[in-house]
Amino acid sequence: MLMAKMKRMSSYNSNRGWFVVLLAVVFLASVAQADRPGWESQDVDLRISGGARIKSVKYPPGTRLPLLTRRDGYSGHLPETTILHPDVDSGFSMFTQMPAGAAIAYVIDSSPLNGFVPWIAVAVTDEGAGELELDAVSQSSVVGRRLVEEPETAYGIGIFDTGASTHIISSDDALRTGLLDYKPSLITDNPIEVLGVTGTATMWVSQPLGLFIGGLNAIDPNGLKLDETVMIGQTNVSVGVGDPIESPNVPTVVGSPMSVFFTAVLRNDKQITIVRDGEEFTGPEITLFQADDPEIPDYSGRIPLELRPSGSVAVQYFPDILDPFGSDFGSPMSPSAMTSFLPSQSLFFASSVDLAFGSKSAIDKDGFMVDTGAQVTVISETIAARLGLRSDDAAFEVEIVGVTGDSIMAPVFVIDSLDITAAPDWLSFTNIPVVMLDVDSPEGGVMDGIIGMNLFNTFNLVLRGGGLPDYGGHRLDFEPIAPKPIGDIAPGIGDGIVDLRDINALADLWLITPASLLWNPSADIAPQGAPDGIINFLDFALIAEHWLATTER
Repeated sequence: MLMAKMKRMSSYNSNRGWFVVLLAVVFLASVAQADRPGWESQDVDLRISGGARIKSVKYPPGTRLPLLTRRDGYSGHLPETTILHPDVDSGFSMFTQMPAGAAIAYVIDSSPLNGFVPWIAVAVTDEGAGELELDAVSQSSVVGRRLVEEPETAYGIGIFDTGASTHIISSDDALRTGLLDYKPSLITDNPIEVLGVTGTATMWVSQPLGLFIGGLNAIDPNGLKLDETVMIGQTNVSVGVGDPIESPNVPTVVGSPMSVFFTAVLRNDKQITIVRDGEEFTGPEITLFQADDPEIPDYSGRIPLELRPSGSVAVQYFPDILDPFGSDFGSPMSPSAMTSFLPSQSLFFASSVDLAFGSKSAIDKDGFMVDTGAQVTVISETIAARLGLRSDDAAFEVEIVGVTGDSIMAPVFVIDSLDITAAPDWLSFTNIPVVMLDVDSPEGGVMDGIIGMNLFNTFNLVLRGGGLPDYGGHRLDFEPIAPKPIGDIAPGIGDGIVDLRDINALADLWLITPASLLWNPSADIAPQGAPDGIINFLDFALIAEHWLATTER
């Protein structure tokens, strides 16, 4: 049955023409950089947006890359998260809280190149609506018939991606959730074209269905069964479905048409790891709420967001109305997206961003999209030119692979500052790595850039969608994570107390040095401020000195 569907998809003759939609953020081709003699290369797997990923970083010899990496220090525990900076072996970006009344509330120095990934569990049901009922309907619980007999294990793992203007189910997850084989078919014969870095890929439009999401915390880490009671979602929503042949690299993403209706709490101080089929997913605890839920935490910092284009009133799909007597009459011809009179594919933008490098600046830029699906921060070539940045002076280079498997090279610069308008005071970042790349805007033309999650590794976040019709009220609330106490070395962020877990972690690493594959620098804490490169009694003594110390929250 699957092979028959694949054959039908691959041989489809598009008599109706192609529909090109901004499924996420579309990347324009950038001029490839020349080879750098003597530069070294490190393989990575970092997400940008629109399905594009960074597969390698090239850098001058002797340079320490500013990468957020996971070190698997001990068996039986969650992996430790360590941030590497150019001149620092480990530890989080440093916060400086400014005095009351200052124009800037927090200064965060030396963010890593890459940030966290907001992984989510994704479930599918057959819950549509009547013919030509186009609006997606928000649901506070899972509604509709599951597509397989054991739905608690038949879920996808995707990304909570505010940079995606519609929802996408990858070909692998379409198979896993039962979407490919369900009868009657939930996949139309209507193709859509996905624009990649230098090429295109083909996906297919689904019939209206139910789409539901929850954080990794909705998955039992032992039995890997899904707890549907903590999930929310939408019914009567059409999604893009990846094709195993035509678009195998398209990821599962749940985009802005979902996030605009709910409030999402992302707890970076509570990292969760799920391992399924040999693949590891580590990300913040994510909880989704109705907008007026009193359980939503109240964070002090607030970044106002704007939907662009503005004026959206609903999430709808575009129906096939060409042949009133045809069998496909009323079926979606494009996935559900935010609409006004026409699909607008709106995304969230920061109201104002200031950037500086040396004596040059780019002030009050309002074209920076806030993208939870992007691990990196991006600036356009125009912004780079305003800052006097030249490709031949790049600090690093990255190889970017698109949804079609094609790739380009893009330069990376470390700029002096990036400030974001926030209330009650601005949020400032210094010494920030940014990728120079042009990105298509839903308003036409090119964005100023993307605010990626590398800026928010040390924050808990609340994304308040604001709802539709678009009357405003969209914002990203933030609160810095309190640093862990000295001696709190047990893997995972969020434990916040020096106790037996830390003693056990130390015992697992006893007398380990950096030469060992088990080396974990977060356990090498002594002498304080100048670790000696071995896990021994000095580290034990420092844990004992800070016994039962806790994180102040």
